[in-house]
Amino acid sequence: MAEFDSNSSGSGSKSGNDSPSDRPFWTARYPAGVPTTVEAVVNQYRSVLDVFEETVGRFPTKPAFTCMGRTMTFSELNRKAESFAAYLQHELKMKKGDRIAIQMPNVLQYPVALYGSLKAGLVIVNTNPLYTEREMKHQFNDAGCSTVVILANFAHNLQKVIHETKVQHVIVTELGDLLGFPKSLVVNTVVKHVKKMVPEFSLPDAIPFAKALEKGATLTWTRVPMELDEIAFLQYTGGTTGVSKGAMLTHRNIVSNMQQIHCWMLPLLKEGEELAICALPLYHIFAFTVNAMAIVKYGGHNLLITNPRDIPAFVKEIKKYPFTVFTGVNTLYNALLHNEDFRALDFSALKVAVAGGMALQKAVALKWREVTGKPIVEGYGLTETSPVASCNPIDGSDRVGTIGLPLPSTYLKIIDDDGNDLPIGGTGEICIKGPQVMKGYWQRPDETANVMTKDGWFKSGDIGIMDSDGFSRIVDRKKDMILVSGFNVYPNEVEDVIATHPGVLEVAAIGIADEKSGEVVKVFVVKKDPSLTAEQVIAHARSGLAGYKVPKAVEFRNELPKTNVGKILRRALRETPAVVR
Repeated sequence: MAEFDSNSSGSGSKSGNDSPSDRPFWTARYPAGVPTTVEAVVNQYRSVLDVFEETVGRFPTKPAFTCMGRTMTFSELNRKAESFAAYLQHELKMKKGDRIAIQMPNVLQYPVALYGSLKAGLVIVNTNPLYTEREMKHQFNDAGCSTVVILANFAHNLQKVIHETKVQHVIVTELGDLLGFPKSLVVNTVVKHVKKMVPEFSLPDAIPFAKALEKGATLTWTRVPMELDEIAFLQYTGGTTGVSKGAMLTHRNIVSNMQQIHCWMLPLLKEGEELAICALPLYHIFAFTVNAMAIVKYGGHNLLITNPRDIPAFVKEIKKYPFTVFTGVNTLYNALLHNEDFRALDFSALKVAVAGGMALQKAVALKWREVTGKPIVEGYGLTETSPVASCNPIDGSDRVGTIGLPLPSTYLKIIDDDGNDLPIGGTGEICIKGPQVMKGYWQRPDETANVMTKDGWFKSGDIGIMDSDGFSRIVDRKKDMILVSGFNVYPNEVEDVIATHPGVLEVAAIGIADEKSGEVVKVFVVKKDPSLTAEQVIAHARSGLAGYKVPKAVEFRNELPKTNVGKILRRALRETPAVVR
């Protein structure tokens, strides 16, 4: 593929050499004011912490995070983070480069632990609190975590595996710890004794989070020198194709992606004035970088939603705030749009909604615009790219159904199965190059070599197409492709068509074995209309798809299996017995 204009050498523009002839062709479609490179700004910092402290200095009294009615300003967050860092340094004797796992949902303790750990010079291992014992054990051992910060609700699982790990210190927090007295006492009591949400556990040496902050406030935090190319985070992949791997994300990777997102949002967002709804978990790379990093760089205010699955409570909470930014995934947007109270909200303050993590269905995008009057701009990226690699413009020039344009200093190309560059319009694997691309997989040089080329391109495993303007479209994951009589069928396309049926709430497509054609398409459908039949689903699909793409099997489910961020797990569906209805 010709990824640059005719005057380009093919290696990407270098910092400080960004003449028009060096720029990739897609930058001609950038909104006014968006720069084509970010390196000059990124190189002014030494770490993620530098960016955070710059924000604290500029917006000390501005709200940083709100959760359950309690708001923390940037200066308060900074003070608590310093106390936490001092405790880690002096009481736990943690040194630069030690790994610390943070395992909690969206609560105020998360940003305190995050920025406190950064202040102590530690490598942060974001951990899903819903992990099974097996997953926890693998991740803690693989990363070499010596300390875990965990919500009490999940500590019973840690108790079962801690003796099989090298974890030396456990810091336990309760849900209401930072909500202020007496609310903290009330919430913790209700959660533990009334709702019975904290299973019994025994971790005799565990340190209460509140006590760590209290003790740390009496100690002196010692600044740790850091460099951009040092590892800041081990962000584990989902492990859908095998054992989960830790992507080594450096300070440069994250600072670059923060700056790229910051630049991309310039047409609409104003520093120190935005309020973002953060419903996706901060331990997931999408919300982590966009909300906990980039929105913070903007001096923005994040409203943390602890349990986004409770849609009525979610809507009731956000109704109180004039939110301007919304981040989510397709399933979350779809669920909200089917809630009457959400549709009745005042969206006059909303500037932009951003979708990532999974394909945004056209039906959802159109319905969102109809309900809110604002677009959902779709972006694209992976854990290995920190994550944002491309995004639709937010100035109104977005193109529904695409993942937009590569971000500043980012390059995309399409290759065939043999690794050859494809021309514009060719369908193949998306490759990404830029300062946000990971250093590699932690202690897995072979796995790194499988996805990284010698000249720095990351092979995504996603099948896509780029048009002549530089806008790309994701066809599907390589591994999810269905082969029907030698023809490629991409589940996303099938799902997109079926999702437009008014009786369908959710849909997922997989391939199942077939004697005649090798594979046929099967769809799993959650009904919106109880009277919906398989015949109606198939007839609707036939109206928008070629014959070989039309599902031959339909199974209705009450719900579809999803990841913690709402991504539908096709793998889990493939592992279930075939049922034809």
